[in-house]
Amino acid sequence: MNTPTPHPDSSLSERNTAPPDILPRFVLQMLQGLIVLTLPVVLILGSVRLVMSEAFLWLEYNRPGFPEDPYGFTTEDRLEYGPYGVRYLVEERDISYLAELEIGGKPAFNRDELRHMEDVQDVTQAALRVLLLGTALLAIGFIPLARQPRLRPRLRQALRWGGWLTFGVFMITTAVMLVSWGFFFEAFHDVFFEAGTWQFYKSDTLIRLYPEQFWFDAALSIGLLASLGAGLCVAIPWYWECRLARQAATPSDADTDPAYPVEAT
Repeated sequence: MNTPTPHPDSSLSERNTAPPDILPRFVLQMLQGLIVLTLPVVLILGSVRLVMSEAFLWLEYNRPGFPEDPYGFTTEDRLEYGPYGVRYLVEERDISYLAELEIGGKPAFNRDELRHMEDVQDVTQAALRVLLLGTALLAIGFIPLARQPRLRPRLRQALRWGGWLTFGVFMITTAVMLVSWGFFFEAFHDVFFEAGTWQFYKSDTLIRLYPEQFWFDAALSIGLLASLGAGLCVAIPWYWECRLARQAATPSDADTDPAYPVEAT
């Protein structure tokens, strides 16, 4: 009895015949859009959170060339008092945490400084809430596309687009910073704070602990961290697709096992 011989290209044609999408096209596009739009938010605000840490303070205060305090703070003084501001902002402590801090028997911060720190805490906590929301939305877009092999090409595409969008934001922001740091610094504060509430004397504790060079370095670090994350979001899909292409060119279990899941490239 003769056994029918399958056409040599039959398995290949079956593989290349894409089944209908599991979800409607507009839903898939919405999921991709969520990833593209929320990825820059998560990368940038996540980088902000990393910089708002005592570890960054330690690195910044100890780096060569960091400006000295003309009014007498040593590096050790800054390392002692600088973290108070970070803890107040991130841990959402009461303003008394700063108001009760004394340096040399005198209050560390005056009334205007305390008022500004309250405003900064409001902005910080709002940013952290946006980070949590953005992470949740990113997960909503990511998980459905990652779970189904047929939808993973859409995931890779969305990650690339989100990564490039983040790069674009970084390049524009960096260009503005380098061309006119003063304009960038003032514009940022004018957006988030009431005019006249964020400018202080050089002898005030906030300026002595966090001079303008500190904020330039912080902004640059945020951009570099976000761009590093964006680079991974661009590079990982590229590596993923190269690996799939190599697997497609090399016979494997997928060619002999009908139950082996096949992922589109």
